[in-house]
Amino acid sequence: MVKYSRALIIAAAAVPTYAFTASSSGRRATSLSSAPAIAQVDPRTGKPTGSSFLPQDAIDRAANGNPIEKAKLAKDGTSAFVDVYEYAAKFRSGEMTWDEVEAADMNTRLKFVGMLHRDKRTPGQFMMRLKVPNGIVNSDQMRFYADCVEKYGEEKGVVDITTRQNIQMRGVKIEDAPDIIDGLHARNQTSFQSALDSVRNMVGSPLAGIDDQEMVDTREFCNALNDLVSLDPVTETRGNPMWGNLPRKFNIAVSGSRDDYAHTHINDIGLVPCKNAETGVMGFNVVLGGYMSIKRVAESIPANMWIPADRNSVVTLSEAILRIFRDESERKDRQKARLMWLVEKYGVAEFKEAVIKEINSYDRGVTVSDAQPLPTEAFERRELLGVHKQPQEGKSRVGVLVPTGRLSATECREIADLADAYSGGEIRLTVEQNFILPNVDDDKVDALLKEKALNGARLKVNPGFIEGNTVSCTGAEFCGLALVETKAHAEAVAKKLEDLVTVDRPIRIHWTGCPNSCGQVQVADIGIMGGPARQLNEETGKMMAVPGCKIFVGGRIGEDAHLALEPYKEGIPLADESLIPELVEILKNEFGAKDKTMRKRDKLKKLVGLA
Repeated sequence: MVKYSRALIIAAAAVPTYAFTASSSGRRATSLSSAPAIAQVDPRTGKPTGSSFLPQDAIDRAANGNPIEKAKLAKDGTSAFVDVYEYAAKFRSGEMTWDEVEAADMNTRLKFVGMLHRDKRTPGQFMMRLKVPNGIVNSDQMRFYADCVEKYGEEKGVVDITTRQNIQMRGVKIEDAPDIIDGLHARNQTSFQSALDSVRNMVGSPLAGIDDQEMVDTREFCNALNDLVSLDPVTETRGNPMWGNLPRKFNIAVSGSRDDYAHTHINDIGLVPCKNAETGVMGFNVVLGGYMSIKRVAESIPANMWIPADRNSVVTLSEAILRIFRDESERKDRQKARLMWLVEKYGVAEFKEAVIKEINSYDRGVTVSDAQPLPTEAFERRELLGVHKQPQEGKSRVGVLVPTGRLSATECREIADLADAYSGGEIRLTVEQNFILPNVDDDKVDALLKEKALNGARLKVNPGFIEGNTVSCTGAEFCGLALVETKAHAEAVAKKLEDLVTVDRPIRIHWTGCPNSCGQVQVADIGIMGGPARQLNEETGKMMAVPGCKIFVGGRIGEDAHLALEPYKEGIPLADESLIPELVEILKNEFGAKDKTMRKRDKLKKLVGLA
């Protein structure tokens, strides 16, 4: 391991060095303060601490901030990269058990390693979140995920595709974590800095490089940004302390076409492809501040900035915004510690000036122009499921439904086998929690469609317009914040709606277990959010509290994205007999659904209970 010293960090000219907050010595300036003394270098890692990059003002505010800020100052989050190995060794030797781990480590700091303890649902077991830039994985990685979770059983040991084109493995125990982390790093993946106050997975176009309507290939940018935030520039190992103490999570999305498959409107930084009107050079308009939380849901706002679509410009802009966010954002009220609040505090024009000033201080030759006019020609957002021709001659992409993104170990291996046989081992994840097999030979498509794995109860190439567009958060099965179970409900309800009505276009139904809206209900045609409800108890004759939901209607994605911020209906019981009639009515009234005409033999099956 490379050892750090102040002289190495400041003087080394042959290797990249950290960009510390400006002071005459190249390190954080010290001042008289009531804040605790901040270690500049972690003696166990030899790396600078995440807090050592903060200006004194940010440290002072953190010292008087919320409990998580205080926990990060008390023991730097970057040390969690070592803690997990030390804890695992002690668990394996019998020296300690999981319930003896310091609570702040178990429930807070280990999140910097991507490990989220689900103490209310699976005590002693973790969800491990990865970083999968642009959502691209391969068959070897998919089999590795299966191997990692299989030992935890069919119920707890599962893999989820997320709404950030990412992978989450469930059931992980600390004693197994080092082997999983080492296996990920051997496969050029990491879980480091994927949770808590970190830059989350880089979302890009799932059709990058295989799209005849592509404006920008997002793969290079997502990988470069992933390296910016999670690759140590000195050791070239995963875990970058420069971004080891952000005030809150941070999301970046890079769109590659007018479809906006990356959903830039709900990200802290959204890069929207657009040509420069004068030069014709392809670049990005920048939108800022989109996010969802329990207290506020905000659509991103135009920043009146345009940059060329080159690696230097994209990385430099993102780094400048991150530096301002890291050092200046809220450290007391976590609900106000998102980028939108900082932009509003500055004012959009003033924030733009601050970003440009920061960029210029790097002296990398990056120029920021005013936002450019977006295309106005008619355009219809395209579908990702099903078989579609690629611009490459003789090749097609095949999009496959994964109901609510949930995969068993067996299904992971089945997908890996399909990828090896038909797509050169490549698998692309989508924010709709599905996957695409790219570059399938046209003369092999029919064989692929006949594969047993795609003709069972779950994985499908041509699902219905409802079940093929259902998205769900984790829900109460694993998440202690969720008020209701979501994934099982979402999958079952989608199938029942398919049996009851016919729609003439995809209808996106999103489920989320609580107001944090990890299931992004506000972007959906129909959004179902867990909430309180009351229902008549026939035995007692009294109204009783039951699992329920709020229903949102009218969210949109793509070029004319819109968030449905106000509930359409509230207090709807989650039981099928209450919820499904409500959804059918909404589908008919708002989306033109028609009752499905049932064949006589299907009616007979239903009557005798065989359907």
